[in-house]
Parts: sequence; C-alpha cells; structure tokens
Amino acid sequence: MTLVADPTTDSDRELLARVGAGDRAALAALYERHAPWITVRLERRGGDADQVDTAVQDTFLAVWRQARRGEAVEEVGAWLWTIALRRLIDQLRRRRPPEPVADPTPLAGVVRDEIPIALGDTELGRAFARLEPDLQAVLAATALDGLDTREAATLLGIPRGTVKSRLHRARHHLRRLLEEELR
Repeated sequence: MTLVADPTTDSDRELLARVGAGDRAALAALYERHAPWITVRLERRGGDADQVDTAVQDTFLAVWRQARRGEAVEEVGAWLWTIALRRLIDQLRRRRPPEPVADPTPLAGVVRDEIPIALGDTELGRAFARLEPDLQAVLAATALDGLDTREAATLLGIPRGTVKSRLHRARHHLRRLLEEELR
C-alpha cells in the first residue's frame, strides 16, 4: 500500500478511504478526477459560473467532512454527483428567487444530453425523447437526478405544484408512448 494517493492507480473508493483518514492528497486526486465533469454537468443544470464554482468547492468540502465519518459508498461518482447537485440547488436558493421558465426549450437539449446511454435506442429512450421538453426536464430532475419535487422546483425555476402536475402528466404520457412503442 502506497503512502501517497496516486490518482492514476488508486480507485475512487481507495481515494475516498484515504480522504476519510485525513489524506489531503487523496482529496486533491478525487478533485482532479471528478471536478471537471461535475462542473460541466452543473453548468448544464443552471446557475452562473460563480454559483457552479461555489457548488463544486462546497461538494469537495462536504466530501472531506463526510468521508471522515467512514460511511461506505458504493459508487463514488454517483455519490459526488448527488452532493454537487444539492449544493447547486442550495446556491440557487440563496441567490435568486425561483422564476417561472418562460421558454423550456433550452432545457430540452440539456435533458436529451443527460439521458443515460442505456436508454438511447430502447423503447423507453424513444418514448422519453418524444415527450415535451418541459416534461422531459421534470422527469430528468426527479427520475434521473433523484431530486424531490421541492428541489426540482428550485432547479427548474418553477413552482413546486407545477413540478407535481408536470410529473403526473409526464408519467401519463410516457406510459402512453411506451404502449405505442411496444405495439
């Protein structure tokens, strides 16, 4: 076992264990490995550059604190993404009041980019792609990112009730579209 974290050979879980033991080099290695993709995904989700930068920094500060508790983490990348997304939502709450999204079209490209590769050319992927952009955005925020309706409302800049009604409509339309795909 090496004494210094090696970002080229240590796995995420090994680095996280080292962070839990107080190894700052391991935290730096995790940051180098994950901060770029987290930043890109957060930028796609919303917020200005300062909010995204703060969310990324807050993410790795949370990693430092939480890793010291020694809780087991199965998928480090997914765990980091969950923390980062919640930190961005915190930034959005602090700095701007939610405003209705007048034109949800810009979200459509972002959502389509975020569909997991596994959904790409499946019945579910094709049905999802046929949904209206505002319904895709709500499904992506709740189903793909795992946000609750309050968090999704903050992220999308729409009222919580709108998220709930769009989610209901999205599920109904997705079910109908899936039935069509399977015929």
